[in-house]
Amino acid sequence: MNQKSIFKICTIFIVLVFIGMLTFTKLLPWLDFKEYVPKDGDLIFQSLPQNDLVLAIEGISQSPYSHCGIVVQKNGEWEVLEAIGPVKYTPLYEWVQRGRNQSFAVFRLKTDVHIKPFISQAETYLGKPYDVKYELDDEKIYCSELIYKAYETVAKIKLGELKALGEMPWETFTKTIRKYEQGSPPLERLMITPKNLSESLHLKKIFEMNY
Repeated sequence: MNQKSIFKICTIFIVLVFIGMLTFTKLLPWLDFKEYVPKDGDLIFQSLPQNDLVLAIEGISQSPYSHCGIVVQKNGEWEVLEAIGPVKYTPLYEWVQRGRNQSFAVFRLKTDVHIKPFISQAETYLGKPYDVKYELDDEKIYCSELIYKAYETVAKIKLGELKALGEMPWETFTKTIRKYEQGSPPLERLMITPKNLSESLHLKKIFEMNY
Protein backbone atom coordinates (compact mmCIF):
# COMPACT_ATOMS: atom_id res chain seq x y z
CA MET A 1 0.00 0.00 0.00
CA ASN A 2 1.51 3.33 -1.03
CA GLN A 3 1.76 6.44 1.11
CA LYS A 4 -1.09 8.19 -0.73
CA SER A 5 -3.49 5.33 0.03
CA ILE A 6 -2.49 5.27 3.69
CA PHE A 7 -3.08 9.03 3.94
CA LYS A 8 -6.51 8.65 2.32
CA ILE A 9 -7.52 5.86 4.73
CA CYS A 10 -6.32 7.88 7.72
CA THR A 11 -8.26 10.92 6.52
CA ILE A 12 -11.46 8.89 6.11
CA PHE A 13 -10.97 7.38 9.58
CA ILE A 14 -10.52 10.80 11.18
CA VAL A 15 -13.65 12.12 9.44
CA LEU A 16 -15.69 9.11 10.60
CA VAL A 17 -14.46 9.55 14.19
CA PHE A 18 -15.38 13.25 14.05
CA ILE A 19 -18.86 12.45 12.71
CA GLY A 20 -19.30 9.83 15.43
CA MET A 21 -18.30 12.29 18.16
CA LEU A 22 -20.57 14.96 16.73
CA THR A 23 -23.47 12.51 16.64
CA PHE A 24 -22.89 11.44 20.22
CA THR A 25 -22.39 14.91 21.68
CA LYS A 26 -24.85 16.95 19.61
CA LEU A 27 -27.32 14.96 17.54
CA LEU A 28 -28.44 12.36 20.09
CA PRO A 29 -29.04 14.95 22.84
CA TRP A 30 -30.90 17.06 20.27
CA LEU A 31 -33.18 14.14 19.38
CA ASP A 32 -33.95 13.59 23.08
CA PHE A 33 -34.46 17.32 23.54
CA LYS A 34 -36.97 17.41 20.68
CA GLU A 35 -39.26 15.10 22.66
CA TYR A 36 -40.06 18.06 24.90
CA VAL A 37 -42.99 20.09 23.55
CA PRO A 38 -42.64 23.60 25.03
CA LYS A 39 -45.49 25.73 26.29
CA ASP A 40 -45.44 29.37 27.35
CA GLY A 41 -44.84 29.64 31.08
CA ASP A 42 -43.14 26.26 31.56
CA LEU A 43 -40.56 26.35 34.33
CA ILE A 44 -37.31 24.71 33.31
CA PHE A 45 -34.57 23.54 35.70
CA GLN A 46 -30.98 22.48 35.06
CA SER A 47 -27.62 21.60 36.64
CA LEU A 48 -25.07 24.26 35.77
CA PRO A 49 -21.37 23.49 35.16
CA GLN A 50 -19.80 23.15 38.58
CA ASN A 51 -18.03 25.95 40.40
CA ASP A 52 -17.97 26.90 44.07
CA LEU A 53 -21.30 28.75 43.91
CA VAL A 54 -23.10 26.00 41.98
CA LEU A 55 -21.79 23.36 44.41
CA ALA A 56 -23.08 25.46 47.30
CA ILE A 57 -26.54 25.90 45.74
CA GLU A 58 -26.90 22.19 45.01
CA GLY A 59 -25.38 21.11 48.32
CA ILE A 60 -27.37 23.45 50.56
CA SER A 61 -30.65 22.67 48.75
CA GLN A 62 -29.72 18.97 48.43
CA SER A 63 -30.82 18.95 44.82
CA PRO A 64 -29.21 18.77 41.35
CA TYR A 65 -31.22 21.86 40.36
CA SER A 66 -28.89 24.86 40.49
CA HIS A 67 -30.68 27.07 37.97
CA CYS A 68 -34.14 27.67 36.50
CA GLY A 69 -36.01 29.91 34.08
CA ILE A 70 -39.29 30.50 32.24
CA VAL A 71 -39.93 29.12 28.75
CA VAL A 72 -41.40 31.74 26.41
CA GLN A 73 -42.04 31.84 22.67
CA LYS A 74 -40.53 35.00 21.17
CA ASN A 75 -40.94 35.79 17.47
CA GLY A 76 -41.69 32.15 16.70
CA GLU A 77 -38.66 30.83 18.61
CA TRP A 78 -38.54 29.21 22.04
CA GLU A 79 -36.41 31.02 24.58
CA VAL A 80 -35.79 30.99 28.33
CA LEU A 81 -36.26 34.10 30.46
CA GLU A 82 -33.63 33.73 33.17
CA ALA A 83 -31.62 35.51 35.84
CA ILE A 84 -28.02 34.54 35.12
CA GLY A 85 -25.77 37.55 34.95
CA PRO A 86 -28.42 40.12 34.04
CA VAL A 87 -32.01 38.95 33.61
CA LYS A 88 -32.24 38.11 29.91
CA TYR A 89 -33.61 35.81 27.22
CA THR A 90 -31.55 32.83 26.02
CA PRO A 91 -32.53 30.50 23.13
CA LEU A 92 -33.95 27.29 24.58
CA TYR A 93 -31.58 24.87 22.86
CA GLU A 94 -28.58 27.02 23.80
CA TRP A 95 -29.88 27.04 27.38
CA VAL A 96 -30.14 23.23 27.45
CA GLN A 97 -26.70 22.77 25.90
CA ARG A 98 -25.16 24.97 28.60
CA GLY A 99 -26.31 22.64 31.38
CA ARG A 100 -24.19 19.90 32.90
CA ASN A 101 -24.66 16.77 30.76
CA GLN A 102 -27.49 18.70 29.03
CA SER A 103 -29.66 17.66 31.98
CA PHE A 104 -32.92 19.51 32.47
CA ALA A 105 -36.40 19.06 33.90
CA VAL A 106 -39.61 20.91 33.05
CA PHE A 107 -42.49 21.69 35.39
CA ARG A 108 -45.79 23.10 34.17
CA LEU A 109 -48.28 25.21 36.08
CA LYS A 110 -51.49 23.31 36.72
CA THR A 111 -53.50 26.32 35.55
CA ASP A 112 -52.67 28.65 32.68
CA VAL A 113 -54.96 31.46 33.86
CA HIS A 114 -52.05 33.72 34.85
CA ILE A 115 -49.46 32.74 32.24
CA LYS A 116 -49.44 35.92 30.14
CA PRO A 117 -49.35 38.39 33.05
CA PHE A 118 -46.80 36.14 34.79
CA ILE A 119 -44.43 36.39 31.81
CA SER A 120 -45.06 40.13 31.47
CA GLN A 121 -44.29 40.65 35.14
CA ALA A 122 -41.09 38.59 34.89
CA GLU A 123 -40.03 40.76 31.94
CA THR A 124 -40.10 43.85 34.16
CA TYR A 125 -36.88 42.50 35.71
CA LEU A 126 -35.01 42.35 32.38
CA GLY A 127 -31.53 43.79 32.78
CA LYS A 128 -31.45 43.44 36.57
CA PRO A 129 -28.06 42.13 37.79
CA TYR A 130 -27.65 38.70 39.37
CA ASP A 131 -27.84 38.50 43.17
CA VAL A 132 -25.02 36.32 44.56
CA LYS A 133 -26.21 37.10 48.11
CA TYR A 134 -29.70 35.69 47.48
CA GLU A 135 -31.61 38.52 49.10
CA LEU A 136 -35.29 39.10 48.38
CA ASP A 137 -35.03 42.79 47.53
CA ASP A 138 -35.50 44.08 43.98
CA GLU A 139 -32.09 45.68 43.41
CA LYS A 140 -30.60 42.40 42.20
CA ILE A 141 -32.35 39.11 41.48
CA TYR A 142 -31.58 35.40 41.23
CA CYS A 143 -33.19 32.71 39.10
CA SER A 144 -35.82 31.19 41.38
CA GLU A 145 -36.56 34.58 42.95
CA LEU A 146 -37.50 35.91 39.49
CA ILE A 147 -40.12 33.18 39.06
CA TYR A 148 -41.36 33.28 42.65
CA LYS A 149 -41.85 37.05 42.74
CA ALA A 150 -43.39 37.38 39.29
CA TYR A 151 -45.99 34.67 39.92
CA GLU A 152 -46.83 35.85 43.43
CA THR A 153 -47.36 39.39 42.13
CA VAL A 154 -49.90 38.44 39.46
CA ALA A 155 -51.54 35.33 40.93
CA LYS A 156 -51.18 36.04 44.68
CA ILE A 157 -49.86 32.47 44.96
CA LYS A 158 -46.52 31.45 46.46
CA LEU A 159 -44.71 28.87 44.34
CA GLY A 160 -42.72 26.88 46.86
CA GLU A 161 -41.74 27.57 50.43
CA LEU A 162 -39.31 30.25 51.54
CA LYS A 163 -36.61 28.88 53.82
CA ALA A 164 -34.00 30.55 55.99
CA LEU A 165 -30.39 29.65 55.24
CA GLY A 166 -30.03 28.38 58.80
CA GLU A 167 -32.79 25.81 58.19
CA MET A 168 -30.73 24.16 55.47
CA PRO A 169 -27.41 22.22 55.63
CA TRP A 170 -25.17 25.23 55.00
CA GLU A 171 -22.18 24.48 57.25
CA THR A 172 -20.10 22.58 54.67
CA PHE A 173 -20.23 25.64 52.42
CA THR A 174 -19.28 28.26 55.02
CA LYS A 175 -16.18 29.36 53.09
CA THR A 176 -18.16 29.92 49.87
CA ILE A 177 -20.96 31.75 51.68
CA ARG A 178 -18.47 34.06 53.38
CA LYS A 179 -16.78 34.73 50.04
CA TYR A 180 -19.97 35.93 48.32
CA GLU A 181 -21.61 37.46 51.37
CA GLN A 182 -18.37 39.23 52.34
CA GLY A 183 -19.24 38.52 55.93
CA SER A 184 -20.84 35.99 58.24
CA PRO A 185 -23.45 33.53 56.87
CA PRO A 186 -26.87 35.27 57.09
CA LEU A 187 -28.68 32.41 58.79
CA GLU A 188 -31.98 34.29 59.13
CA ARG A 189 -32.13 35.27 55.46
CA LEU A 190 -35.18 33.82 53.68
CA MET A 191 -34.69 32.51 50.16
CA ILE A 192 -36.41 30.40 47.53
CA THR A 193 -34.20 27.66 46.09
CA PRO A 194 -34.80 26.03 42.71
CA LYS A 195 -35.57 22.80 44.57
CA ASN A 196 -38.21 24.40 46.82
CA LEU A 197 -39.73 26.10 43.80
CA SER A 198 -39.98 22.78 41.95
CA GLU A 199 -41.77 21.21 44.93
CA SER A 200 -44.73 23.60 44.68
CA LEU A 201 -48.10 21.85 44.67
CA HIS A 202 -49.10 24.23 41.86
CA LEU A 203 -46.64 22.56 39.49
CA LYS A 204 -46.40 19.15 37.81
CA LYS A 205 -43.30 17.67 36.22
CA ILE A 206 -43.92 17.04 32.51
CA PHE A 207 -40.44 16.26 31.15
CA GLU A 208 -37.00 15.21 32.31
CA MET A 209 -33.75 14.53 30.43
CA ASN A 210 -30.52 12.96 31.74
CA TYR A 211 -31.47 13.01 35.43
